Amino acid sequence: MDMKQHCVKLSVQPSRGLVDEKFTVLVQNLLPGFQLTIHALHQCEDGHSWEAFAHYTADATSIVNVSQDPSLGGTYSGVEPMGLLWSLRPVPGSKTGLRWRKMNVQTPMGVTISVYQGHQTEGFLDQVLLASVVVERWYMAPGVRRVPITEGRLTATLFLPSGPGPFPGLLDLWGGGGKLVEYRAALLASHGIASLALDYLTAKITRETGKMVDNDYFETAYRVLEQHPQILGSRIAMLGLSFGASVTLRMAVYSQVVKLRCAVCISGSHVQPIDGPVEQINALFNKNIDKIHLDKDNQSILRDMLLPIPTDPSLKVDVGRLQCPLLLVVGEDDQNWPTYESAIDMREMMERAGNSHLLTVLSYKNTGHLIEPPFTPFVRASSFRTVTNPPFTMMVLWGGELVAHSLAQEDAWRKTLVFLRENLYGGMKHGALFSNL
Repeated sequence: MDMKQHCVKLSVQPSRGLVDEKFTVLVQNLLPGFQLTIHALHQCEDGHSWEAFAHYTADATSIVNVSQDPSLGGTYSGVEPMGLLWSLRPVPGSKTGLRWRKMNVQTPMGVTISVYQGHQTEGFLDQVLLASVVVERWYMAPGVRRVPITEGRLTATLFLPSGPGPFPGLLDLWGGGGKLVEYRAALLASHGIASLALDYLTAKITRETGKMVDNDYFETAYRVLEQHPQILGSRIAMLGLSFGASVTLRMAVYSQVVKLRCAVCISGSHVQPIDGPVEQINALFNKNIDKIHLDKDNQSILRDMLLPIPTDPSLKVDVGRLQCPLLLVVGEDDQNWPTYESAIDMREMMERAGNSHLLTVLSYKNTGHLIEPPFTPFVRASSFRTVTNPPFTMMVLWGGELVAHSLAQEDAWRKTLVFLRENLYGGMKHGALFSNL
């Protein structure tokens, strides 16, 4: 049945919102039983295009509601309100090893959502378009301020929530790939927490001197937050992913300067030499480089580099000394770090020390290493450039399965925000929280 001349109506609400906000995709004015494909297309800042698509059949009301109706096939199946985002994947013909990342948080993630006749799987540009809309997903809510920070020779960006404050603060650390990655900090600021995104592996001072930063670099970043007039110096958290989780644990337990209200560690481990600079964490990886092995697709599995979990107390952070609440977010199919085994050992250490009441563990089956904000496109493996000298590039297996990992990202983010609000705001009145733009 041809719908080319029929006026199909497509709406997405809200068409402009935060990336962690759900939207409703509604297709109306269909004929009962009409088969259609809903397609999402996004061009990244690096020029690569990503797409997702799902097959639907109109019901007796002549409507398809993506939030209620099941996809019958495509890049996802079943009732998945946000499947058009989290199942985005590089278009056919793209180079291998791509990973989706937002680099300029001052612009939105633009997604073109389109409707095509029939159940299509490829060649969308050659199909007859029935309807199309462009939606914007933002990491920065209205009024959030982006402030580059260079004091103390830091390479960092501070995101301040809308309003006068004062706000709780957070130090945001990404992992071993380095660079100044801002999108998580921007989103946290959109939820009322002043957040400092910090580059600590490829910082300007490291590029100039050739030396990795030491603990005082992180203490300087903490002081920037603590002394900022719009930040509550007694209500500061750290959040780290992967290598950033190692640093977070180290600073939370051993620093005499950093006094955290709480800490969040995503896909991390406490295994590291504790007597010495941060550079020794890298040295531990280099020492165990022969433990890396390849899967059948020649993707590197790195998790064995920190296994078995050592019994020597000098080779792991003494979390029994931790004095602030700690949230661990763990993917049980993490092929990059032994996060599940590390979480078990940390729980046992804290139980022996009598501070396990401070520990919360979120552990997710079939979930990999890259646990990102909600609806971030899932990547099981990607190209990874090391920060070693000289650097080299390898294909790294992160782990996880599409649906389970995507649902874990959504659940973990929601519970992380609850954890941060409970510990940073305490009995205070909440700062501005934004549900849409």
